[in-house]
Amino acid sequence: MSSPGSASRKTGHAPAAPAAPSAAVTLAQSVTEWLREAVLEGRFAPEEKLNEEWLSEMLAVSRTPVRSALHRLAAEGLLDYVPNRGFSMRGIDAQALQSVFDVRGVLEGLAARGAASHGLSAAQRSVFADALAAGDRLFAKSRLLPSGRTVFIDVNARIHETILEAAANRMLQDMLQLCRNVPGSSERNVPWGDYAWLRRSHDDHHRLFEAILLRDGERAEQLMREHVHTVKLKQIDGFAEDRIPSTRP
Repeated sequence: MSSPGSASRKTGHAPAAPAAPSAAVTLAQSVTEWLREAVLEGRFAPEEKLNEEWLSEMLAVSRTPVRSALHRLAAEGLLDYVPNRGFSMRGIDAQALQSVFDVRGVLEGLAARGAASHGLSAAQRSVFADALAAGDRLFAKSRLLPSGRTVFIDVNARIHETILEAAANRMLQDMLQLCRNVPGSSERNVPWGDYAWLRRSHDDHHRLFEAILLRDGERAEQLMREHVHTVKLKQIDGFAEDRIPSTRP
């Protein structure tokens, strides 16, 4: 079981606290979104206990919005809750993670086929193209910088979310959400540190974009399934080293 400071030791510094909420967003909502992002990006280790007290101290907020956020994420299936023991990250082993990625590959492949069948709206095409351009700028540096992690997490999430939106299939959305709620399997949990692998992964995004624009559903599905398979292999390698790859500097 990891100690309260394990998240900052894994990433090199404590994660930034949530920004001050706007008038339309409550503090509880802001803390919930911050914690959801931290969980999905892999900032905490599997089975790590999430202590209400140290989270509130780290975020400089009272324990009430933290407690609300923990309960909300447990209800969503992102955290485990045991009475009298509190909240913790869900545990998972390499075999279970492999099974999740196998299912995710099929589902995301269907989403890519659906996106190609329906086509991208002008807005979706713009979001996809902008994300590709942001990724291209990142890899034009020919080396990975700590600041690039957050950028690529956003690039990857926007691309996968746009494809799923274009598929216009609520059942796919719901089933993929179940996969993404498993530690290590979210599209926001991006393995970092291998420039060549990440460059190839982003090249996959370009090929997916081309196939979808050509309305080639079969090609789009094949590309997506291969793309998710390579991510699965990378994440399983992380388990072989007794870790989930961190997404923060």
